[in-house]
Formats: sequence, structure tokens, C-alpha cells
Amino acid sequence: MANVATHRTDLTAAEIAALALSLAHLGTGPQAATARRALRALFDLDTHDDIVTATLGTLTATLDASTADRARVVAAAITEHRVVRLCYGDAGANVTIREVEPVTCLVHRDHWYLVGWCRMRRGVRAFRFDRILAVEATGLLARPRRADRYLPFQRRTPAAA
Repeated sequence: MANVATHRTDLTAAEIAALALSLAHLGTGPQAATARRALRALFDLDTHDDIVTATLGTLTATLDASTADRARVVAAAITEHRVVRLCYGDAGANVTIREVEPVTCLVHRDHWYLVGWCRMRRGVRAFRFDRILAVEATGLLARPRRADRYLPFQRRTPAAA
């Protein structure tokens, strides 16, 4: 197979989120290192944008085993459109059990987030991975939702009249 070098830097936030989730649980093997290197190469780090630099660093860093395990459960649930049950500790150390219809994951600065429809709050919520104390698949079907509608900084299409 011939080597083909193409460069595409106009990835959407949904595409970056999918890549991020895939990288999250690759582990530390040679394919993971190559994939992370390739993702770093997609972005121009000469922008000196602190947010982009921090986010890319987090996105391409190897996750600890516990977080990688949670990422695997979340990735499977997103793929299968299944609800997950989270044991979640918020910023105030309040712990709740929530059923979430996961839509996507994203990285912003130093943190990974699960973005989904929280059944308890009846709305879209972002859950920091480091605050997810436990996650389990429920087997319940989740409503399919388009990731691009749940990611920040997306251009919105005006509603049809």
C-alpha cells in the first residue's frame, strides 16, 4: 500500500470529539503513540493559543487505567445508543447517581467531558471524567442524538420558517 500524505485541518468539533474518544482508550501501545502523534500534527501549535495548546496536550496524553476503563464503557454506550448510570461527584463534592444518554465526549483544556442528556436534570449536561466515580452500562436504549448539536462553539442553522 502506498503512503499517501494529505492534510486536513478543518475537522469539526464532532469529528475531533470522536477522535478524542477513540484515543482515550487506546492505551500505551505503538498504535496509540502513532495516533496521538498524528492528531498533534493536524493542528498548528504555532498559534500560541493557550486554550488550544492545553486542550491538545490533554487530548493526546495517555489516560490512567481507571479513566481509560470509564472511557471504554462510555464509548460502547455512545456506539450502541445505550444509557449509562453514573456515580458523579460535582464540584461541591455532592454525589449523585444519574442515568445519562451519552452523546459524545470532548476535551477542553485539562479535562475530559462526557456530554449527554441527563435524565435526572432533563437536559444536556457535561460531566468531567475525573468526577465520574463509577460508570456502568444499563442496557436501556437511549434516543439517538446528533453530537454536533451538543458540542460548544457550533454554528447553529437558523430554524426554517
